[in-house]
Amino acid sequence: MIAAAVLLAVSGAAMLLAAGFPDFAEWYSQNIYPLLTGSLGRVSGFVPFSVSEVGIYTLLAAFFITLFLTVRDMLKGKGSRALVSWLSGVLLAAGILAFLYTACCGINYHRRSFSEEEGIVTYNYSADELKEICIWLTEEVNARADEVSRDGQGVMELDAPEEEGGVSAMYRLAEEFPSLQGYYPRPKELLLSEVLSYQSLTGIYLPFTVEANYNGDMTAYNKPFTVCHELSHLRGFMEEQEANFIAFLACVGSERMDFQYSGYLSGWVYCMNAPYRADYESWEEVRILLDEAAEPDLTANSEFWNRYEGPVAETAERINDAYLKVNGQADGVQSYDRMVDLIVAYFGGQ
Repeated sequence: MIAAAVLLAVSGAAMLLAAGFPDFAEWYSQNIYPLLTGSLGRVSGFVPFSVSEVGIYTLLAAFFITLFLTVRDMLKGKGSRALVSWLSGVLLAAGILAFLYTACCGINYHRRSFSEEEGIVTYNYSADELKEICIWLTEEVNARADEVSRDGQGVMELDAPEEEGGVSAMYRLAEEFPSLQGYYPRPKELLLSEVLSYQSLTGIYLPFTVEANYNGDMTAYNKPFTVCHELSHLRGFMEEQEANFIAFLACVGSERMDFQYSGYLSGWVYCMNAPYRADYESWEEVRILLDEAAEPDLTANSEFWNRYEGPVAETAERINDAYLKVNGQADGVQSYDRMVDLIVAYFGGQ
């Protein structure tokens, strides 16, 4: 219990210090956090499966098994000693997890963003500027729609494993952006990807072992973009719109055609959502320009996620929204859409 109290106190103090003094968070993200990704992330990277995923299942099993044994012992008359022993173990596990979360994730929420680090300044752009970006993205998608491999239903297939491609794309992007330099472990498909599907999640960064995990069941065109998104969190950039923008840059700058297609189509979806809500007529004008070869990917993607719609997905979205807001992302889940601003800011003048 003493060890648990110390770990929880240190974690809480570090989070308060990062929130109150952003310079501390920036110093930590540049000097301490890279040591964790280069050590803990490197060790867990040698394991072919997600260590955190297996660890979470193991902890849940241990929780219920030890709870059952504790209740049994109490019924046998062993009194409060068994309960105190069980509670101390639970608190110690909570303390360790809280400390790992703080050290490998929480503090980074208060550092400077990727756009600030790299001098990318967003601005209030016009509807015409957004339309031009959407047209440009449509043209880029069209140029690659017939170049990627497809199955019998016309749905895109990856040319090679997404794990190696994601790491290569991030290292390639780091040559242009110094803030992305560092070690990248291989991203890992979750053993039970359906857990993410029911939560409407394409991927998740698990800080306890510094691992980038992704949903292996989703449509192929989502995978390159997702693995790059999750890998960007390993550079300490936790804001979701920033991670999406980094993933977009990594994919479109990749040497692989399937990664380029994934990046441009993902960026197209995000950017087209804006005029769909604000200027439907302009959206229609651009929408009809999309090559028919890309339509099976959009249809397959919609059909996949529609299978998991329901109370679980809605609850997961509310939890994720609250989590993002607690960590300083005032827009919550809507912050995912803000990567449109970064795309317009970066590519609008080119």
